[in-house]
Amino acid sequence: MTVLKTSMRNFLAHKGRMALSAVAVLLSVAFVCGTLVFTDTMSTTFDKLFAATSSDVTVSSKDSSDTGETTSRNGKPPAFPASVLPEVRKAQGVKAAEGTVSSTSVTVVDADKDSLSPTNGGPTIVGSWNGNDARTMKITSGAAPKGSGQVMVDADTADKHDLVLGDEISWITAVGTYTARISGIAEFTVTNPGAALFYLDLKTAQRTLVGESDVFTHVNVTAAPGVSDERLKQNVLAELGGVYKVLTAKETAEANQKGVKGFMDVMRYAMLGFAGIAFLVGIFLIINTFSMLVAQRTREIGLMRAIGSSRRQMNRSVLFEALLLGVIGSVLGVAAGVGLAIGLMKLMGRMGMKLSTDDLTIAWTTPVTGLVLGIVVTVLAAYLPARRAGRISPMAALRDAGTPAGVRTGAVRAVAGFVLTGAGAWSLYAAAEADKAKAGSLWLGLGIVLTLIGFVAIGPLLAAGVVRVLAAGLLRGFGPIGRMAERNALRNPRRTGSTGAALMIGLALVACLSVVGSSMVASATDQLDKTVGADFIVLSNQENGLIKPQAVRAVKDTEHLQRVTQYKLVDVSLTTPDGKVTKKETLNAADPTYAQDLRMETVAGDLPDAYRPDSMSVSEGFAEEHGIKVGSTVGVHFKDGRKAELTVRAITSDEVVIDKGAMYTSVSTVARYLPADRMPLDVLVLAGAKEGQETAAYQALKSSLKDYPDLSVRNQADYKKELKEQIGQLLNMVYGLLALAIVVAILGVVNTLALSVVERTREIGLMRAIGTSRRQMRRMIRLESVVIALFGALLGLGLGLGWGATAQKLLAMEGLTVLEIPWPTIAGVFAGAALVGLLAALVPAFRAARMNVLNAIATE
Repeated sequence: MTVLKTSMRNFLAHKGRMALSAVAVLLSVAFVCGTLVFTDTMSTTFDKLFAATSSDVTVSSKDSSDTGETTSRNGKPPAFPASVLPEVRKAQGVKAAEGTVSSTSVTVVDADKDSLSPTNGGPTIVGSWNGNDARTMKITSGAAPKGSGQVMVDADTADKHDLVLGDEISWITAVGTYTARISGIAEFTVTNPGAALFYLDLKTAQRTLVGESDVFTHVNVTAAPGVSDERLKQNVLAELGGVYKVLTAKETAEANQKGVKGFMDVMRYAMLGFAGIAFLVGIFLIINTFSMLVAQRTREIGLMRAIGSSRRQMNRSVLFEALLLGVIGSVLGVAAGVGLAIGLMKLMGRMGMKLSTDDLTIAWTTPVTGLVLGIVVTVLAAYLPARRAGRISPMAALRDAGTPAGVRTGAVRAVAGFVLTGAGAWSLYAAAEADKAKAGSLWLGLGIVLTLIGFVAIGPLLAAGVVRVLAAGLLRGFGPIGRMAERNALRNPRRTGSTGAALMIGLALVACLSVVGSSMVASATDQLDKTVGADFIVLSNQENGLIKPQAVRAVKDTEHLQRVTQYKLVDVSLTTPDGKVTKKETLNAADPTYAQDLRMETVAGDLPDAYRPDSMSVSEGFAEEHGIKVGSTVGVHFKDGRKAELTVRAITSDEVVIDKGAMYTSVSTVARYLPADRMPLDVLVLAGAKEGQETAAYQALKSSLKDYPDLSVRNQADYKKELKEQIGQLLNMVYGLLALAIVVAILGVVNTLALSVVERTREIGLMRAIGTSRRQMRRMIRLESVVIALFGALLGLGLGLGWGATAQKLLAMEGLTVLEIPWPTIAGVFAGAALVGLLAALVPAFRAARMNVLNAIATE
């Protein structure tokens, strides 16, 4: 009990020294708990949404998705005859049934031709106003649409685009372009998932979205009292004969949840992964803190041992302090995590997805997970310092007039470190030489883990050499103060190695990802230069968006263009010469000029021949798998069309990035076997300018498509720039998450310096007494901090470059063959590490310079 009381007093006496370690625990736990609360809240929100918007039973076309997605290759929603509705109503247990029409393959613009689609990637849904919508939407102004000249819009979209009653909007579909005025504005009574909703009357929806009257995309069925959804589903299926897709509310909700779950799982595990990195970095901080506190209390511990305290008691004393630190940091971290989750919800609200704090979900497992993680990690990190405390002998402590002058790294640790590093290097080599990406990825992961652990283990040995090299180039110019800073950094190589290792982890990941990102951009740019012959690419800005026929006509009517190439994706099943039937294949249908727009290398035959009537090409891998040669015949069954026998005229190489594995045929060939109303819309349109008229054609093409804000025109320079920006945005997001680990590492540098200043109190007093100025003292601490930070940066950047180069070798299997080292980024990170060192030293340097000289000299 006496030892525990002493531990409590020590903890309170050193609470300032513990603060930064507590902050590290707090940040890590907050990230974990914030992630769990945020994703759980999103799950709760979407559960409520799907439960509120799902009918007891929904009938839809066999071609529609379980999630209710209403798009198809031809840009029209999968529809079925309205005669299904009376049949559904005849089913036993049906209280009510209502037919509806909706589509997500729609472009909606205001009177100025500006897009009204969400900028957050959410869908744009145009559909008929129905009773199911009335349960989740409340009309706040105006009235529901009546007739072809009226449309109702959701309140969020109206607020975002300053829409009011009477404003004119247009919607562009595969059928045509239509205009109406806003008759009403409806507000969500549940969470808006980020969609833009526009409501029409039923007849207008049928005519403008499908191009037919007397059709529906869904029938919403309400069960009579006492009839379960499952029983109602069986009754409806029995009435319809299994021709249509029939789902209960639970099945529809589960399908929607499955789609959302994939996104949330990626977010959850990615953020938890970065929290794990922060925990790993925090371990170094905690080890350093307790190691230095134990060293500073060597004499005190010796006295405790001399008056009868056992090794176990001293061990427990240090672990008890760690337990207190873990509990305080974790409790505050759980609270901060809830705040972080609310902040993320507010951020999502600004992006268009409004998450209510009323749905804030804090499962009992969340605080328990945070507390257990924080406490266990803290106690485990303090275990080694606690063992050292228990090993201090009474006589050795009583002879000790101060702290040890140095700590040698153990031979066993050094040998283990070199073995692990060597094994990791060999694993990276095996990854680079692997024949298959899957095997190479496993070797890469193993190599990263082993080299990281190995570098941490040999960090003290590396510190002795690397710090001297850095000091020779950076510190010697500062004279005696620089040499003192060097000796201080080398005084305890284990501490320097541990502090540098914390910074090393985050910077290694930054360097690795920078190499991978730069290599991807360079490889894709190289492929564009080598293969793309088109001057312009027209694409939809919406995910899986299609190009409407009227937009294609606008492109074809543009001046200064020499050629225009349409490009479609067609769903087929194939019967290959070996007798196998492959289902759900995609045939890429294009105009013959596509052979000029994409210079695809062939291993047999000529690609232009694949665009001849009843001809096609296959990829090298597919040909090998099914024994296909030039001249072979492949049976092609077009979905919603007839079966064709197409002759293989070319076999394309798999050593490409763009259209890898694609099978080509001509648009005219597809048109022979598919009805006109089933022809897919274009996924992109390529264009080539007349000789010397590239600039004029570019401007003319943009002008032609000004009424279609969902489409963008890119020349090759635009495409390269966009690719670079997309990868850059992804990397910036990852860097932002890695910043958590780097912040914790910076706290480690601050804590190490602060405790080091306390450890060297008497030494600092003596230096001040013999004439060292406050300015020189501050400079010495800053230089020591800079050299430690640069040491960690060198290790991290070296490791990261190795990991990144190996990862690029694996990407080369997918055609990304160019290794690009982003030297400006690497140099910037190295310079940033020096700045980090300067900032981390501000407070410790100030405290060292402000010490009372006489009090410092008197300190033992």
